[in-house]
Amino acid sequence: MTAPTHLPYGGIATFARAPIVHPDRDWQAFAAVLGIPYDIALGFRPGARFAPRALREASLRSVPPFTGLDGRVRLDPAQYPDPLIVDAGDVILPSLESELARERITAAARAVKSRCRLPIFLGGDHSVTYPLLRAFADVPDLHVIQLDAHLDFTDTRNDTRYSNSSPFRRAVEDLPNLVHITTFGLRGLRFDGEAVAAARARGHTLVPMEEVEAQFQDILAGLPAQRPVYLSVDVDAFDPAVLPGTSSPEPDGFSYALALRLIREVVRRHSVVALDVVELAPNLDLTGRSELLAARLIMETLAEVFDVRS
Repeated sequence: MTAPTHLPYGGIATFARAPIVHPDRDWQAFAAVLGIPYDIALGFRPGARFAPRALREASLRSVPPFTGLDGRVRLDPAQYPDPLIVDAGDVILPSLESELARERITAAARAVKSRCRLPIFLGGDHSVTYPLLRAFADVPDLHVIQLDAHLDFTDTRNDTRYSNSSPFRRAVEDLPNLVHITTFGLRGLRFDGEAVAAARARGHTLVPMEEVEAQFQDILAGLPAQRPVYLSVDVDAFDPAVLPGTSSPEPDGFSYALALRLIREVVRRHSVVALDVVELAPNLDLTGRSELLAARLIMETLAEVFDVRS
């Protein structure tokens, strides 16, 4: 007899009902979730510190294994000898010591990375991607594929070098193995001209939103095949009519279908070494649909990676 399970609103909220582990203990898994409840680097509306908890709660609606309309079973824990997914909790962060916060984020990410095949990081504002990327300094020929309305390559903003506008600028300064960044979904009226020029001078690929659907197959095909890719999804890449719960929404963004189509192509062409999802502010969307969409995207990305590697 199958043991009874909680409905989505019952029980303890770990991600997808995954067992809880400590980043530094002895465990192995296919995927591991790590929360980074940090948003003191924002330039506009706060709230991303609440995202890891909200994503865990939203994930309870879709617990593996999944069965599609065609009857196909995906992300079946029975197909993997170790736990399919575990929840490594949240990084314990000091409230206002930003350098110490970055050190702890990097250390926790390294610990999780060493124990699973796909780390999944729940931000947090986009500044956390820089200390997360430092955990991948040992991955040669690393590429970043970024879904984002904004470039996040600014040198300084309001005399601040470590804001959510600068994670990739700091990363390329610090990580010689990070060879290329491709950003999909750029749009808006607030671009930093120096940042755009610096990214282009380094050879980064900048894809405006209006060109994504027409060009992304050619752009992905132009990247060296089967390279390690760190996938960073800023939820403001989505149209705010689809996902309103974010600090700096920009009109005319991704639909869910187009974003998932792009992620599928990335997973099938390259080796995804990690996923982060950042800038979700659940307090800015009282309907709860923003975290439901983001949790679903994480689940579908995990299923795609598992299908490819299985």
